[in-house]
Amino acid sequence: MDPGGSERMSLAGKAKTGVDGLDEVLSGGLSRGHLFLLEGQPGAGKTTVAMQFLMEGARLGEACLYITLSENEAELRETAASHGWTLPAGIEIFELIPAETLLDEEQQQSLLYSSDLELGEATKKIFDVMDRVKPKRVVIDSLSEIRLLAQSSLRYRRQILSIKHFLSRYDATVLLLDDLTSEASDKTVHSVAHGVIRLEELNPEYGAERRRMKIVKYRGQKYRGGYHDFTIMTGGLQVFPRLVANEHRIPFTRGLLPTGIAPFDNLLGGGVNIGTSTLIIGPAGTGKSLMAVVFAIAAIRRGEKASLFIFDEELGILYDRMLGLGYDLQALRDSGDLLIEQVDAAELSPGEFAHRVRHCVTTNNIKTVVIDSLNGYQAAMPQEHSLILHMHELLQYLNRQGATTLMTIAQHGLVGDMQSPVDVTYLADTVILLRYFEALGKVRRAVSVIKKRTGGHESTIREFRIGPKGLTIGEPLSEFQGVLKGVPTYVGATGPLIQENEA
Repeated sequence: MDPGGSERMSLAGKAKTGVDGLDEVLSGGLSRGHLFLLEGQPGAGKTTVAMQFLMEGARLGEACLYITLSENEAELRETAASHGWTLPAGIEIFELIPAETLLDEEQQQSLLYSSDLELGEATKKIFDVMDRVKPKRVVIDSLSEIRLLAQSSLRYRRQILSIKHFLSRYDATVLLLDDLTSEASDKTVHSVAHGVIRLEELNPEYGAERRRMKIVKYRGQKYRGGYHDFTIMTGGLQVFPRLVANEHRIPFTRGLLPTGIAPFDNLLGGGVNIGTSTLIIGPAGTGKSLMAVVFAIAAIRRGEKASLFIFDEELGILYDRMLGLGYDLQALRDSGDLLIEQVDAAELSPGEFAHRVRHCVTTNNIKTVVIDSLNGYQAAMPQEHSLILHMHELLQYLNRQGATTLMTIAQHGLVGDMQSPVDVTYLADTVILLRYFEALGKVRRAVSVIKKRTGGHESTIREFRIGPKGLTIGEPLSEFQGVLKGVPTYVGATGPLIQENEA
């Protein structure tokens, strides 16, 4: 019989953390029987993760031990209650406090450093409670207290190693919490731990704090690298794993999604292709949101479902505005055919937004997604290049799910040399350009398709109007001046222009 066989069997598999999304990042959880470091500044969410980790173990019937050197049991239970939890009986909380003799001035030693006694006493108490509980999951909170007792890196490392070796006899999975109060160059526990998880909190100039995490180290295990956004809410911590489009691909039949407006479909070469992305770009007020809604309603009329993610406009105003154009979005939402979500860019991280879109598509079988607008989406990004990377993965994911994506972006200015806040035209498969133009003393709107990867399209410019009938697209207009300058002026006859009674 192999004497090490039972040990290898006990180490097989993973200890799930109980944190939504974190196990996906860790490729299943924490390797059983090993020691892990969870580090982050105070308030980053370490205690919450630790509690979820132990509650998951208690749910599975495992003996769990929470050793606290910083908070007392009452404070820990208050933290649990704030999330609506009651810590189960399977979790034992052990408060590690100095012996009473060490707090009595008359009992202070003069020949030995008090730290020698305190550290030895603390370590003995840890070993005694582990012998009694024989835990399968252990949390030690926090290492900063042990570091202060040790007073030197060498003694600190020896104590961590002794705890690690002692726990190995129980095949316990250990989570050490560290609040990063040591020197930044002190990597003592990093070299000892089997894995290191870091929680970070960012504070933008405006809006709520942003939280993200990364796996710094995980021996012998593939994991999802990079930063992953997470939030702390009532009910615990939720991680939003970084989206990797290559991992999500389903078979689907490609075809065209027409709008049902014949001149518009002619301009688009029959419509936009299913499983592609379309960018509608132009100055403020040209009708970008309306055009995106037209595509969503066309999908619903085909028997599909659509979703709108609205960054900029208040939903009540959007409902009233679209109702005046003949589109009852409220009724479509009530019927379940249209999912509409108001997005607050100041409160939402890019990772959470991608998670919401992904959940919407997979759970509700959504095949048409509208993001209105990228200007608002950009506000959720710390840097411009992050927007490009996030959008690339999100669009690739939606394309591979067979979903048609419509995005809008407002350019700076109304006429003349207009600039986009960020250039994403190369990411989109189709680009629809909207412009104002002047004709017969009036300001009118023009639409053209300047790019379509998946098929032919008209190279013409058509006038369109917005009225009680919704969107009205006119005939191709050929006699323009100054289109490329951003101030197109129509100099032809009045015949092809849309008349008042047609809109």
